[in-house]
Amino acid sequence: MEIIERIKDMQAYSQDLRVEGKVISFVPTMGYLHEGHLSLMKEGRKRADVLVVSVFVNPTQFGPKEDLAKYPRDFDRDRSMMETVGVDVVFAPTVEEMYPDGYQTYVEVDEVTKNLCGMARAGHFRGVATVCAKLFHCVLPHIALFGRKDFQQLRVIERMVKDMNMDVGIIGMPIVREPDGMAMSSRNEYLNPKERKAALCLVKAITACRELFDNGERRVGALLDRAVGVVMNEETARIDYIRLAHTETLNDLVGVVWEKALLALAVYIGSTRLIDNTVLGEEFEKC
Repeated sequence: MEIIERIKDMQAYSQDLRVEGKVISFVPTMGYLHEGHLSLMKEGRKRADVLVVSVFVNPTQFGPKEDLAKYPRDFDRDRSMMETVGVDVVFAPTVEEMYPDGYQTYVEVDEVTKNLCGMARAGHFRGVATVCAKLFHCVLPHIALFGRKDFQQLRVIERMVKDMNMDVGIIGMPIVREPDGMAMSSRNEYLNPKERKAALCLVKAITACRELFDNGERRVGALLDRAVGVVMNEETARIDYIRLAHTETLNDLVGVVWEKALLALAVYIGSTRLIDNTVLGEEFEKC
């Protein structure tokens, strides 16, 4: 497994592969890997000749009051995990390499960033879109894989790639969950044992709402009330948002759900903000 830190070296490596007719798959990460990340890498390994993974904690997607400084980092641990799934190249640039002095160019994606996480995290998706655009130009992949736990992020990247005519296929992969149903996330590391138990209110809310939907309920208000009620029963939880949205536009749904709907949740457990989602009308992920 090769580790590349410089952008020019990464571009040269990928350009040579493309000349040879090799297919490159790419999984962008911020490190501190878990089985959810590894599932993306395993799929990327199947779909391409060469698998590249980036490890870069992107400062431009963190707000001034968010957790950039304490975001968990352990490169040696990440490297060991990547070796188990056959990663060929780790692209691990420094912040200075990605954002040198005088940097002033950013990518804005409009409508799909306005709702859900975009309401409270000003500038977050500008940072996400910018770093992904830069990483695509550095790695030059044929395909890139993203998890659906960050459903809005997936839609933002899909929209950016389409609008900017980028030559990369975006593949969305199912959420990977713990045996008790909790969505895997690097931020789960922040939770103490009591908070970890309390955090199950997110998947409990999803399960309760799905049961109601599967039993024929289609009123948006009733479905949301069920999810909100479950979370509010957990005294340590504080709701950022719980919404039913269109699966493509991410606009709020009103009235009734005709076919499918994205149930998206952002909930604080203590000081840790967790997100989860499900698409009503689609099969739920198996734990």
